[in-house]
Amino acid sequence: MKGPSKVHTGTGQAQISVADSGVYGRLRRSINSLTRCGIVLAAFVAAVLSVSAAQADPIRILGLGDSLMAGYGLAEEDAFPTRLEAELRARGHEVEIINAGVSGDTTAGGRARLAWSLADDPDAVLVELGGNDGLRGLPPQETKANLDAILSELARHDIPTLFTGMLAPPNLGQEYGAEFQAVFHDLADEHDVVFDPFFLEGVAAMEALNQTDGIHPNRKGVDVIVDRILPKVEALIDRVKAKRES
Repeated sequence: MKGPSKVHTGTGQAQISVADSGVYGRLRRSINSLTRCGIVLAAFVAAVLSVSAAQADPIRILGLGDSLMAGYGLAEEDAFPTRLEAELRARGHEVEIINAGVSGDTTAGGRARLAWSLADDPDAVLVELGGNDGLRGLPPQETKANLDAILSELARHDIPTLFTGMLAPPNLGQEYGAEFQAVFHDLADEHDVVFDPFFLEGVAAMEALNQTDGIHPNRKGVDVIVDRILPKVEALIDRVKAKRES
């Protein structure tokens, strides 16, 4: 049988057989194919790890509010943000609640400090404001304008939001109370938010659940609020997770 032909380099270097050249070509193609597969696999693994890392990061919820959020008259461990975080974690949610409550704050105050509050880069925001507007008898149209600006800014940043409502004190009259309450319901209809109509539902005017001032909840009152609002907060968390996966 005739042996494989030889190809001379023309420079006196070692000869390479055609057969050897064919083996080398197949080997080279195999290596190139494996390299491409490796790159694709590496990219896939990196993508999976990136998604897993995002899902593992705690969901950071900013509590933008007044004294009810700040925990007026309570130890830090008894304040609403701390108790809410503890309950959510007990339910298996990796969350961090950022306490951005300022005692005495009105909706105008919350609006004024929104920008620097968002510097904490939260995944979601719980808006609890309006109580002090009602206590001071401020015009409901001003309260609505401030809250509308807050909700609009959060929407502009595509931040999922839980919006809580408030009632005006009865001594301000039925007409004012109805107009004030409508502010929150109207805004909830106008914005894509998770809505809780009355933050103090089940606690307001309950002596055993409030501090001696009759306005701010005690530890038991905070726990009632947390238990009641948990489903709404979990709905907020679902929005954050959906956003992360999109």
